[in-house]
Amino acid sequence: MSFLEIKSVTKHYGAMRALGGVSLNVPAGSRTAIVGPSGSGKTTLLRIIAGFEVPDTGRVAMAGQVLAEGGNAVPAHRRGIGFVPQDGALFPHLNVADNVGFGLARNDPGRQQRIEELMDMVSLDRLMLTRRPHELSGGQQQRVALARALAQRPKLMLLDEPFSALDTGLRAATRKAVAQLLTSAGITAILVTHDQAEALSFADQVAVMRAGLLAQVGPPSELYLRPVDASTAGFLGEAVVLPAQLDGGWAECVLGRVPVNDKLRSGEASIMVRPEQLEWQDVAAAQGVVDADPCCYGTVTDVDYGGPICGLTVHLKGADVDTAPLLVRSHGIEVPAVGATVRISVRGQAHVFAGA
Repeated sequence: MSFLEIKSVTKHYGAMRALGGVSLNVPAGSRTAIVGPSGSGKTTLLRIIAGFEVPDTGRVAMAGQVLAEGGNAVPAHRRGIGFVPQDGALFPHLNVADNVGFGLARNDPGRQQRIEELMDMVSLDRLMLTRRPHELSGGQQQRVALARALAQRPKLMLLDEPFSALDTGLRAATRKAVAQLLTSAGITAILVTHDQAEALSFADQVAVMRAGLLAQVGPPSELYLRPVDASTAGFLGEAVVLPAQLDGGWAECVLGRVPVNDKLRSGEASIMVRPEQLEWQDVAAAQGVVDADPCCYGTVTDVDYGGPICGLTVHLKGADVDTAPLLVRSHGIEVPAVGATVRISVRGQAHVFAGA
């Protein structure tokens, strides 16, 4: 069931188009991530949902209530929507208790109990209630900001790149904790981020924005494995895009004969494989290339050692000078040396771009 409905929303700032007719449905209790490069319109869309901006045209409705349409809009404070900005925006002169309870009436007899409940919800020790924001770590500050947003029991939670200021390890842990908290509380959430890995791991539904439009919307695995075009594929992760000749569920390309996920297409097309689909096997250079072998051969020209996962740059033997080298993902236990000859094979199916 759709909880939030956005239909044909546009927004201009002078001559600049921020949104060019965006439509999106967000199911109740779900987590949606809106991802895209800087300037794609994702933050503008979030601000329109929150009520900080009014769309030029289009309609926004939540739980059957129209929030914005035809220039008319419900004020932000009457929408029942929580908002967590990128930097948390805590009040530096207030302690944690007053930050969390900022939106609660001071004469409410249940105020202190509610503040303590919120601290428990975001897994913060109640002893921190007397601290000021500068006495907290980045992750703790973000949890306080989340608790403050939860204080009003919002119907919808909006998160505007709330983890970007955290270091890598803390960022992943905080993101996971927030996702679990929102799910357990039954709160529908929308995360805006430019980090594709964050979007894929956080959300049930991912919406990719480009130039004020939605390029593709769907489950994370659908977008990662079956992107609509090469631009979307490249934004969601490293991709190997190749020209190919299709016939009966197979593609002939520089990688040899590769199975594809479209058995009906034939003729010229563009296909994609992710680097982790490419597998390598070290072979003796003197062995040469066996034409009957379904795999292809190449030379390792660079090794980017990254610990558990390493990147190999492989130039295919016999490939055209203009053919880009392959990026191959490898575990860090055994890594071929630069100059080694390797045999490359494809695991799983290659993806065929629609209409390509």
